[in-house]
Amino acid sequence: QVQLVESGGGLVEAGGSLRISCTASGRAFRLYAMGWFRQAPGKEREFVAAISRSGGSTSYTDSVKGRFTISRDNAKNTMSLQMNSLKPQDTAIYFCAVKFGPPAEVVETSIQGYGYWGQGTQVTVSS
Repeated sequence: QVQLVESGGGLVEAGGSLRISCTASGRAFRLYAMGWFRQAPGKEREFVAAISRSGGSTSYTDSVKGRFTISRDNAKNTMSLQMNSLKPQDTAIYFCAVKFGPPAEVVETSIQGYGYWGQGTQVTVSS
């Protein structure tokens, strides 16, 4: 069983920055491919960014490319999402997710590909 805890959400003005993090339990963190998803009110959960087990491969949805950066620290069991130039449309609950044991450079962008989810952290961007 993997437990995920997100942190770092909050309220920020448009154009500002925020860094959210996800800490995972267990000793197998290096075996997890990980991702960030978000869900705005009244909308379906959507892919934001993903990172491979090694951290060497990443993927982003088009709307955040050039503004968001996903990273991980396998020594600290932590994944982060640095969000710059935030827009009101980035407002959502952000969830981290884990896919256990894929090949080292695989990034997973599908919700169905993930087996474990955190509870989410709220990010609100005011205009």
